[in-house]
Amino acid sequence: MAWRFKASKYKNAAPIVPKAEACVREICVGSYQTYGNNIAASAAFMAFNWEHTGSSVSVLPLDDCGRKSKTMPLLHGHTDTVTDLKFSPFHDGLLATASQDCLVKIWHIPEKGLEQSLSDPEAVFSHKQRRVETVGFHPTADGLMYSTAAGCVALFDLTMQKEIFSNNEHPEVIQSASWREDGTVLATSCKDKYVRIFDPRAAGSPIQMVAESHQSIKDSRVVWLGNQSRILTTGFDSARLRQVIIRDIRNFNQPEKTLELDCSTGILMPLFDPDTNMLFLAGKGDTTINYMEITDKDPYLTEGLRHTGEQTKGACLVPKRALKVMEAEVNRVLQLTSNMVIPIMYQVPRKTYRDFHADLYPETTGYKTDLVASEWLNGTNQAVPKMNLDPSKREHGDEPIIPRLGPKPFSSNTGDVSFDKVFAVPLAPGSHENISNVGHETESNVVPTNKPDIIVEIEIKKKHEHEPNALSGNGVQKSLTTSERRKSSADDDESSDKIFEQNSESSENSTEGEDRTDADLRRLSSARSSIAERRRLYESRSKSQVDEKAQSPVPLRREHSKGEPLKPNQQQQHQQQSQSNQIDTKRISVPEGKLLEEQHRQRGNGNASGIKKSATEAAFSASASTKRTSTVFGKVSKFRHLKGTPGHKSTHIENLRNLSRQIPGECNGFHANNERVAVPLSGPGGKIAIFELSRPGRLADGVIPSLVNGSNIMDFQWDPFDPKRLAVACDDGIVKIWLINEDGLTEPTNTPAAELTAHLDKIYFIRFHPLAADVLLTASYDMTIKLWDLRTMSEKCALSGHTDQIFDYAWSPCGRLGATVCKDGKIRVYNPRKLEAPIREGNGPVGTRGARISWALEGHYIVCTGFDKVSERQISVYNAQKLQAPLNTVSLDVSPSILIPFYDEDSSTLFVTGKGDSTIYCYEITDEEPYICPLSHHRCTSLHQGLSFLTKNHCDVASVEFSKAYRLTNTTIEPLSFTVPRIKCELFQDDLFPPTRITWNATVSSDEWFNFSDKTADKISLKPDGMDTLSSIQQVSAAAVKRPEQHSHFGQKSEYESSKQQEIQKSVSARMEYTTKLEQDDMEGVDENEWQE
Repeated sequence: MAWRFKASKYKNAAPIVPKAEACVREICVGSYQTYGNNIAASAAFMAFNWEHTGSSVSVLPLDDCGRKSKTMPLLHGHTDTVTDLKFSPFHDGLLATASQDCLVKIWHIPEKGLEQSLSDPEAVFSHKQRRVETVGFHPTADGLMYSTAAGCVALFDLTMQKEIFSNNEHPEVIQSASWREDGTVLATSCKDKYVRIFDPRAAGSPIQMVAESHQSIKDSRVVWLGNQSRILTTGFDSARLRQVIIRDIRNFNQPEKTLELDCSTGILMPLFDPDTNMLFLAGKGDTTINYMEITDKDPYLTEGLRHTGEQTKGACLVPKRALKVMEAEVNRVLQLTSNMVIPIMYQVPRKTYRDFHADLYPETTGYKTDLVASEWLNGTNQAVPKMNLDPSKREHGDEPIIPRLGPKPFSSNTGDVSFDKVFAVPLAPGSHENISNVGHETESNVVPTNKPDIIVEIEIKKKHEHEPNALSGNGVQKSLTTSERRKSSADDDESSDKIFEQNSESSENSTEGEDRTDADLRRLSSARSSIAERRRLYESRSKSQVDEKAQSPVPLRREHSKGEPLKPNQQQQHQQQSQSNQIDTKRISVPEGKLLEEQHRQRGNGNASGIKKSATEAAFSASASTKRTSTVFGKVSKFRHLKGTPGHKSTHIENLRNLSRQIPGECNGFHANNERVAVPLSGPGGKIAIFELSRPGRLADGVIPSLVNGSNIMDFQWDPFDPKRLAVACDDGIVKIWLINEDGLTEPTNTPAAELTAHLDKIYFIRFHPLAADVLLTASYDMTIKLWDLRTMSEKCALSGHTDQIFDYAWSPCGRLGATVCKDGKIRVYNPRKLEAPIREGNGPVGTRGARISWALEGHYIVCTGFDKVSERQISVYNAQKLQAPLNTVSLDVSPSILIPFYDEDSSTLFVTGKGDSTIYCYEITDEEPYICPLSHHRCTSLHQGLSFLTKNHCDVASVEFSKAYRLTNTTIEPLSFTVPRIKCELFQDDLFPPTRITWNATVSSDEWFNFSDKTADKISLKPDGMDTLSSIQQVSAAAVKRPEQHSHFGQKSEYESSKQQEIQKSVSARMEYTTKLEQDDMEGVDENEWQE
């Protein structure tokens, strides 16, 4: 059979996506402008960027799944975005991270993963003020790492912890690098549109070959096709079409194959498996992952089944030894999305999966090598031995291949410890190989044993002579964990002892103190998983979070890890300040508040836990400190499970037609009050249709009565205090004031009640004052903002200071200040009646597509929606007094529509959505980290073109409706109700409905406001007449429990039932022996040391 008719075994490999329960969910991932894949995997762990800035890294077990908390342990090692991260091919627990802060850091991941956040790496390498772009490990030499920064290629020997090679011959930024499988040469792709073959060991110039590559300066990637003489690159051509090019180094200047795909903007990340020649192309921002098979003859690239799913933020392949070979899984792609990690299994269809299909699994590269960095640099080439994936040919049969978890943490300041000894350790935790053969190499450093499952402890000699407990009973020095090394480094200062007694495991609560025996040392893995150990970890974590801030769902230590580490005396001062300023006992339960006050008083008196706590006291403190679920599991909101319900079809206005699609982005495109709605219509003349909400139903065919403005509409808004007055801004700089009759529009009209010539240029938007009557604000293309008195139709104030297009203006709740967001990337706060210039200024969204701004939490915070550099929509929360940087930023998705915010001040709920969206995103704005908490989002059945919320007095509080809106679709206007599920709906939920401000009536007149008369809006209760409040019923119920003889009027029983119940109680009491003695009073206590076993 000719080769071209030979069917590939992997041709029908199908992507299998697991259910959501089998994925890692509810993670926080942003969009990063990096040359890395944003995710990496070993046979034991996965690692990916965390949060919007990407300066932290999350590390999870490879088979992990389920929802993840925002308080999960992370790697806090960099002060800027992590650009690339890779695991060592020989040690599954060894992770290298590169960052924009010009540093490369090496991390050791414990066997069980991260149990607490780490900020101290095992080694740090600097690139001298140059942003590090890529990082990786050598494929054959253990302990050899490479990284690129700008046009520099550097090699590092982890054994010696130093740079052993550096070259700066690339004229532009190196965008990607890939080693040949035999580790002899390196291929690089550069921003200068050239691809190079690089040999660091060559005499003279290490650049051996150069060829023109993709003709676009946009991102490009290169991957070596295994041990072949071919490389594959992905990038863009001069027309910005995505390309895939295959080259043979034997004819380097001529591409062997060029494949043009599409004109999408996302760079294609090539993931290649040399064993099966399977190539996966995952584009950043794409929803599809292409699978192709590479051949050595034409057509070179054969397309397979394509996977379509979520939008991709990053992707990587899982090592072969972690695959489910008994299920014919030939590859697994980890797809990183904005909120999930999805393991996509590629399975070859077979009739049965009972047997091992050897034809699908050729021998693959193993995970053991004897070659080290110094030998490779001296010219030694040695291939990594192959391994067989057949369970019958493995040493332990069907048991999974135990991953190598790398060395124990090492210290960079000790000269007598090298990576030679560390990396010479055979298969690490859980391996079944004999480890006695290395006993003579590390006689004093390894605890000798014959048990196969014991962890080999690598000992590091410290130069602290003042540590009397550094050695165990038989003179063997113990291995130090990261937390212990952090604590031991602070033992020189007495004040730091107190800090770490509060923030980490103290010597009294630790099982690794002087009472620990050699057996405990050797039994480290089991000890860490014991109930006592887990209880202590949970207690220490809970107490540290409660001590730092009672309501904060995120430990405050994470914020400090991004900057410079504090000195011990600074740490003590900061700890005392946080204890004195951040503990809010009014917002927590009474027992916990008393406990915190008692702890604070003891620390103030200098009693720093010098006396050992008893087990009972420790249990009480642990139970008291863990009562608040919000402290450990995040903030619990009353509106967490809000529900959006569209109104019945009988309340809809249907048969809408000719809706305008030409409204500018600064206009919301739809506005409603309690009586009528305004909708712009397409066509000439700038027409706006007015529909009465009191007359729902199907609109009659024919001409829709409208307001004819004569010019293109730029923005329009109802007067908040007069439901009959509508202001319309036109592109000729004129604002037209319309008055609608009580019975609505019956025919088209072009005669407004008044006209205001506001600007000589187009108007961006208009805004009514929230408290003062007849005060209107206009913003124009001339980059000025003017305030008008509509009663006299005169200009009162003018604001300046903007250098580009003004996106939005928002009044503060008090009506004194205003905030703007501009195309120049700035947020400005004005006091319009006092200063023409802004009083505060800060950095806003960097995207130029558009933005919106709103005030929150009584004017103390500002919420801004916009776009980032890669056009991803985001929501940022600012302190209104400090606008330099946002307190937190949440990313949503990539979409061209601007997020329009609607803020409900009573519930502190933020609703955001955009034109053409089908989802209304809901968040709660808080005054503590993380400042913006996600609630249940509402997903509509169709796309909407606009959303407008009504004032609070129009909510049906009897149905627990806390917000009401009208939604505009392509053909209908429908009401939308947001409620909170409650059991006792017959009661007024006064915990959800506090007294609300009267925003539907004017507080002051225009003359009073312009004369600096500020009045606070009155507040009223929304409780309907005749309804009992929930709090009053709860108080009565509590009183009834304390005084059984006093019955509340709610839920009274009949006299017969009451007398019957009393008779039953008397008869039961007569038969029961009454005693105040408890069963545990007769129990004997146990020694405190037994609780730790």
